[in-house]
Amino acid sequence: MMRRSELIVLGLIIASFIIGAGIYPLMPEEVASHWNATGEVDGYMPKFWGVFLLPVISVPLLVLFILIPRIDPLRENIENFRRYYDLLVVLIMSFLFYIYVLTIAWSLGYRYSMNKALSPAIGVLLYYMGIVVGNAKRNWFVGIRTPWTLSSDVVWDKTHRKGARLFKICGLIAFLGILFEEYAVFFMVAPVISTSAYLIIYSYWEYGRVRRGETRGIKKKKSK
Repeated sequence: MMRRSELIVLGLIIASFIIGAGIYPLMPEEVASHWNATGEVDGYMPKFWGVFLLPVISVPLLVLFILIPRIDPLRENIENFRRYYDLLVVLIMSFLFYIYVLTIAWSLGYRYSMNKALSPAIGVLLYYMGIVVGNAKRNWFVGIRTPWTLSSDVVWDKTHRKGARLFKICGLIAFLGILFEEYAVFFMVAPVISTSAYLIIYSYWEYGRVRRGETRGIKKKKSK
């Protein structure tokens, strides 16, 4: 039996196919598919794929999200934060649906700042990722997965506590794109890249501290 979150996502996918079929005759032969950092269209794709690519991609994504809690070797840990995981799936798929609607609207002649339209959506997604990271238990698919966090519950917990705060800050910074359109891409991308790089280094450093502490503990026991 499908979970409520999975049914919601399935509904979004069905809705996207219905929308695509309904507006297909109205769409131009080439559909806008990519916007550059200044918000100008710099990529197009054929009509069929412009209308149906995102709905088609959403199907295997849903399957993957359903499988992750079932195939992870540490799936019991995912169950410990399952409600956060389920809402994350809904938000990710809702974000894709939102992008789909924006793309369709643009191709139908509506004009708006894509950067400003994406800023709040990415802000919400990043902020909630901070919430998920703060509650995630060690697993192979969800969270800050480095060789060092996956090797130690202590390192996992410390890295994720720090990551939770940083991703929430990234989300809040992304909202600035609404006010400063010309820097919107910077506000959405740069903090995430910086945070990710920092957390990789931090997890390595913290793992070294834990190992050194364990080594000292073993030596003390032997000396007794």
